[in-house]
Amino acid sequence: MLKKILYVILGIIALPFLVGLFIKKDFGVERSVIIQKPLEEVFDYVSSVQNQANYAVWSQMDPDMKVEVTGIDRTVGFSSSWESDNPNVGSGKQTITYIEVNKRIDHKLEFAAPMESEANSWMLTEDAGAGQTKVTWGFETHTGYPMNMVFSLLGIEDAIGKDNETGLVNLKAILD
Repeated sequence: MLKKILYVILGIIALPFLVGLFIKKDFGVERSVIIQKPLEEVFDYVSSVQNQANYAVWSQMDPDMKVEVTGIDRTVGFSSSWESDNPNVGSGKQTITYIEVNKRIDHKLEFAAPMESEANSWMLTEDAGAGQTKVTWGFETHTGYPMNMVFSLLGIEDAIGKDNETGLVNLKAILD
């Protein structure tokens, strides 16, 4: 009888780890907003990594975070490193990896704390007619087992999506 109870307990403990083998490992979100400004003006603003401090949620969580930039903003290779005592902000580096003027800017994100990981992010702009611009902010990452369980349990896609939505609302308030 004691052996059966032990097996049941071990099964209960092992079950989440087995389930984790089948949970997705790729996470991504995209959120969009319409801004009442012409495409060129909006792209010029969002293509600046340094402007993110004005609208991104993470920048606003710690206005005292240390930021160091390298290169020329709005150009491939420009990077912005940050360090914060706030565990929700952590530390890392964002580098521009691709630009298609008035259409797209891609970034590589390298997080150092609170945990090491990498992700990709992008801003897409497209003419929405009548002097308006649609801005789409995207994010994607791949995580291995067992961190995929943690990301799923934490609802990482919903959390990042909410932060991107808030950032886009802030962006709209600045540009509209």
